[in-house]
Amino acid sequence: MLIPTLWFIIGLIALIWGAEILVRSSSKLAASLGVSKLVIGLTVVAFGTSAPELAVGIEAGIMNQPDILMGNVIGSNLTNTLLILGLASIIIPLQVHKNLIRFDLPVMISATLILILLSLNNIITFWESALLVACLLVYLYALVRFSGKSRLAEDELLEAGSPWKNGLLSVAGLVLLIAGARWMVESATIFAVIAGVSELVIGLTIVAIGTSLPEIVTSILAAVRGEKDLAVGSIVGSNILNILSVIGISGLFISGIPVQDTLLEVEYLVLLAVSVLCFPLFFTGLQINRIEGGILFSSYILYLFYLYLNSITSSYLASFVQWVLYGFVPLVVLYLIISLTIEFKTKKAATES
Repeated sequence: MLIPTLWFIIGLIALIWGAEILVRSSSKLAASLGVSKLVIGLTVVAFGTSAPELAVGIEAGIMNQPDILMGNVIGSNLTNTLLILGLASIIIPLQVHKNLIRFDLPVMISATLILILLSLNNIITFWESALLVACLLVYLYALVRFSGKSRLAEDELLEAGSPWKNGLLSVAGLVLLIAGARWMVESATIFAVIAGVSELVIGLTIVAIGTSLPEIVTSILAAVRGEKDLAVGSIVGSNILNILSVIGISGLFISGIPVQDTLLEVEYLVLLAVSVLCFPLFFTGLQINRIEGGILFSSYILYLFYLYLNSITSSYLASFVQWVLYGFVPLVVLYLIISLTIEFKTKKAATES
């Protein structure tokens, strides 16, 4: 146990250090190239923080561990949206760019729906994986094509520094992120195996949280440093890339990715519901406030508790599910209705005046 614990600590240090370098250098890279920080978050940072998921996905596919692969992707997206956005917005309310709501959020929901449709026959074939990769290429083209550029003053460009230097530092940060995540995942997986947990649960929890650590650290640091477009954009971009690139590219290396019924019956529906939930949360005030962050974080804790009760086949599972469906969910819906009503009234009053 000592050696895995040491590697876990080393991995955590590498993650924090890598995230610090990535946030600083990618922000400066955006300024020096005249590219918006939102686009940098949706592409460079999102690709970098999704690299651990892709590495784990390809390795899991080759090693014939599809439950690890699928659990990692679905679990990472749930972790990104519920845990990371929740924690980050509790620390400091996160601003949401209008373009994120108009374009990237619908893409994230569409990618989730496509994944569900492709999984209905309990397998994602080689050609279906190729379709996901094709959707990825179309998304990246549209993102770059319609993103536009931002103009900065000369002193701001000088402060940003050399694009080459910032680019190399970004790569160095990504390398540390990937290495740190890999060391932590391997160590945490050993802990989970010793505890006798199934591969799917390992993928949905330990591996998902481990590979999402780059997003966790990067988003929180970005939020604290005021790079709020980077924080939210990197999460949405990472969710899109997890589905389109991780599952798509991993599926090109194996003959087919089997999908368990439990994913279709529970996790896919939860992921779709969470993705749709982002619309009203992002729209009201164009920010995620601390209350909404609390809702996201609480939802993640409830999901983990569900996994725990389900794994031990607890007799309290049915009662817990009913409490969530008829207690927690209606309260969240009521909050959203009130928030949207206030939002529309405020905008109507502003228009009339």
